[in-house]
Parts: sequence; structure tokens; C-alpha cells
Amino acid sequence: MSESLGSGRPPAPEQKPTTALRRRLAELRGPATPARPLDARALAALAANPGCRRRALLDGAGVDKGALAEAIGSPSAAFGQSQFAFMRGNAFEAKVKGDGGTELLRLLHERMGEGAEPPGQALTPDLAAAGPEGRAARTALALREATEAGGWALLDHPMLALEVAGSPAYLEPDAVVVHPDGRWTVVEIKSFPMIDAAADPSKVGAAARQSAVYVLALERVAVLTKGASVDHSVLLVCPRDFSNLPTASVVDVRKQLAVTRRQLTRLSRIEDIADELPPGITFDLDGQSGASLATAVEAVPAVYAPECLAACELAFHCRGRAREQGTVTALGRSLRGELGSLTTVEEVLAAARGESGDPADPTVAAVRRAAALRAEAGAPCH
Repeated sequence: MSESLGSGRPPAPEQKPTTALRRRLAELRGPATPARPLDARALAALAANPGCRRRALLDGAGVDKGALAEAIGSPSAAFGQSQFAFMRGNAFEAKVKGDGGTELLRLLHERMGEGAEPPGQALTPDLAAAGPEGRAARTALALREATEAGGWALLDHPMLALEVAGSPAYLEPDAVVVHPDGRWTVVEIKSFPMIDAAADPSKVGAAARQSAVYVLALERVAVLTKGASVDHSVLLVCPRDFSNLPTASVVDVRKQLAVTRRQLTRLSRIEDIADELPPGITFDLDGQSGASLATAVEAVPAVYAPECLAACELAFHCRGRAREQGTVTALGRSLRGELGSLTTVEEVLAAARGESGDPADPTVAAVRRAAALRAEAGAPCH
């Protein structure tokens, strides 16, 4: 298992992406094109589909998948918030963190039972530094100093680093709270409401998967900090009912953490995927035709599933290709798992008609039995 994903230790110098790899990734996206950051949401989506080498490479190289989808003539799956929702979310986050984080600490005390009295003011270290790498180093130092001080500390938008498939990712949670006993708690502030103390389960699940990535990155720093530990429960803060007043709940992310850690370690290393590309392949949008870009996209294997529609800008393109090829993954991962060695719709239909497949294979036998039952149900009554 990769140290960067399991033990919490930062990668050794020789494990860091080399200059050659950085240059290769820059060539893939276009030397003049700035890399899009690999954030926690993208990592959670990667963890949900670790077999997709296409997304791993494009995200690792910092390619704008939305712009790429438009360039090859495919509709881009739209993500993100409207400008109004974005402004409302920022205003709510500022309210929660106002007055030195007093309200946030009160909510944490209320939901996590931190002693008899709610904490007062917390230390709020300055995390400013040059570039994401500098901010990540400054955050690690602030976490160590706050833990050694033995008091409350609130880190506003800290920067965390995580190596994924040989490429660095820099992550920015809403906040991290350092407890007097050395525990570190991730805080996620969302603008969707909690109505009658309950929020939309799908949105809570997405927040939990995103928070698990932050916990994973925090563990890398905690293992090198004496007396520190990372809480596997995160504090989710949302508006209460239909007001702008904050409320909170504690979300246990141990399951999401285990899945994320396991799935990210399964990702092929970015340099291995890049090395397998044909010569001359690039995703540079400048000066390339849509046909050339489509060829480049198809040069990287993809694994499509319906869940991709909610997580990847290239999902419509990949769905179209999956349907053209008749792959059963286009119908869902659960069905793909049940069909075993039958990987295409044509293979399933041929097995059902008795034209191919080993009758001793339980999957083939089940398919033929289902076809027989369907024929029997559709037969005319006498």
C-alpha cells in the first residue's frame, strides 16, 4: 500500500513526481495551459471509479475536461453551483466562522461533547504562503505548533497535500479544528439545509466522501506530529430549516475513509498510463481539431458507469462510446458484476439464445433460464 495513502507518511524525495513527469503532463494538457487543480471532489470521484485510466490521466495532468468535451463535440456534464448559490454559501461560511470561530466552536462542543464548558476564543494562525506547496508546508507547521500548545485552534481554509498515482494533489477543507487533547477535526460547511435535524442523504454522502479525502491527507501530517490524531468523525455545518442560522451534525466517515484509501491505492500510476500512449498524443486545445482531440481521448482506456454522469464532464462522451461497443458496464456496475465473463450485450444475448457460452457456467445458465422464463411468459395462452 502506498505510504501516501495509508501510513500518513509523506512521500520520500525519490517518490515525488520527477521533472520529466511534470514536463510530460504539461505536454499532454498543453505547455501554455495552466493545470486545473485536483481537488477533494475529483479525488472522491476517482476513488469511486479507480479503473478509469482516462480520468486518472486527465485529472493528473490538470486537463480541463469540460472544455475538452466541448472541443470534441460532446455535451459536457455541468457541475458546480450557480453564482447566487456560491455567494449564499460564502456568506453562510463567513457567518459560521465569524468572531474568531466562536459559533463554530460552540456547535462542535454541542455535537461532540467537548467538556463541561464550551470553548472560548481559539488560536487562528495565519496560513498565508507562496503557492499551494508553500501553503501546505505552512499548514503542517501550524498544526504542529497548535498541537504542542495544547489549546484550541481553528485553521481557516488550510492547505493539505496528498500524492495520488504519482501526482500531487492539494486540498483545501473549509476548516480544521485542533482540540486541546491533540485531536484534529475536519469541518465541512455546506449551504444545503438540515430540515428537522436531517439533510438530504445523497448530499450528506457526497460531503462524507469529500471529507474522507481531507482526513486521509491530514493523517500524513498527524503521523509526524507528536501527540496528534485525526478524528474520523467530521463536523458538518448547514443552515437550520429554512433560516440562515447554522446547525451541525457529526458524520462518521470511517467507511468512506476505508473505501477511499483502498480505491486510490488501486489507481495506476500516472506515468505508467502516459508511457502507454501512442507518440504525439496531446490534449492541448490550441491548434487541434476536434477529430484529433477525440482520437487522443480514445487512446486512453475508460471505464464508464452510470454514476459517472454525476461526477465527470466527459461522461456523455464515454456513455456514447460504451453504448456503441455494447458494454454491459453502461447498464450499471451491479449488473456487470452479475454477468461475470459476459462483458457485452451481444455476448449476453448470444448466451441467452444458446448460440455461445458454456452451459456449465452459472452465469450462462442463469441467462438462459431467464430467457426461457421470458419466452414462456410471452407465449400465447391456449
